[in-house]
Amino acid sequence: MGAQELKALPRERFLGFPISPITARRLQNFRANRRGYWSLWIFLLLFVLSLFAEFLANDKPILVRYDGAFYMPIFQTLPETHFGGEFPTEADYRDPFVRELISEKGWMIWPLIPYNHRSVAWDLPEPAPTPPDRQHWLGTDDQARDVAARTIYGFRISILFGLALTFFSSIIGVAAGAVQGYFGGWTDLLFQRFIEIWSGLPVLYLLIILASVVEPNFWWLLGIMLAFSWMGLVGVVRAEFLKVRNFDYVRAARALGVGDATIIFRHVLPNAMVATLTFLPFVLTGSITTLTALDFLGFGLPPGSASLGDLLAQGKANLQAPWLGLTGFFVLALMLSLLVFIGEAVRDAFDPRKLFAGAAPPPERAAGELAGPVTPLERGAE
Repeated sequence: MGAQELKALPRERFLGFPISPITARRLQNFRANRRGYWSLWIFLLLFVLSLFAEFLANDKPILVRYDGAFYMPIFQTLPETHFGGEFPTEADYRDPFVRELISEKGWMIWPLIPYNHRSVAWDLPEPAPTPPDRQHWLGTDDQARDVAARTIYGFRISILFGLALTFFSSIIGVAAGAVQGYFGGWTDLLFQRFIEIWSGLPVLYLLIILASVVEPNFWWLLGIMLAFSWMGLVGVVRAEFLKVRNFDYVRAARALGVGDATIIFRHVLPNAMVATLTFLPFVLTGSITTLTALDFLGFGLPPGSASLGDLLAQGKANLQAPWLGLTGFFVLALMLSLLVFIGEAVRDAFDPRKLFAGAAPPPERAAGELAGPVTPLERGAE
């Protein structure tokens, strides 16, 4: 089988892009884990819905038709005088007076939950927190805010914080581990001593001290946690680079004059990423749990922000309102369970013992005519 015949072989596709036989087998192994496969779809569905939280839970209507014109108050600020009112400030669409003005010349389409995470329900039949009813599906908290709306917004901010922290910490951790493992020697030794000292710093105490100086916010917390969370991946990547750096194909690349950066990113890093990718879902769960714990202790997001940790803290402070703690617990348990199941499926997809189990070798491997070097993973499987 010649090179032209190899190029003519049919290639499987994923999302319209051609993929290698090994990648196709990894996707097949991922789908074979039904629990992880369906957990991925459920998680994506919940995450996408949370991205449109303003259309699901908001104290502003989605669409307003008034005097023959259409308006979307979610994206634009309209004064009350625009609808024939008296005040030049932004219209309060929940005010019966404003509703009556709009209904005279048009109509409104409201979200499924007519409250956002900061809206206060002033018309409660009893003092807050109130139990679930037809108006508030999950009840209200101790400040008369709708728990369902705060849960949706809290789910979104937890996932976005976890994804951002996982993404940036992975970049720093993989780069640090690659440099340590590839160069070794004094570079590895000094980096390891620095990591040992840096990891010994009390993160919680630092957060408490800094929280007394500045008001925490999303980006402030992300930066502080990023300064310490990147160390989790260094050991995994470093071990892979220490193992691979003396393989024949790396020595051959050096002998041909290939630069260190090219060898790291094009030849060694793809092999190291197998172990890293299986670790990422668990890093994501740890990031989400960290934000929840900080909010629960009162050192997380600013007061009033929608947070699962704040909901758990309210449940602890209001034992007579069990729906607060139970809602936060079940939402957090569902989120983390889905991510753990996805992580298990990713681990199965990249497991070399399952990657080649019961499968014939790819045509190009069987023909023995490779355009490039055999990777260590494939050499061990063969």
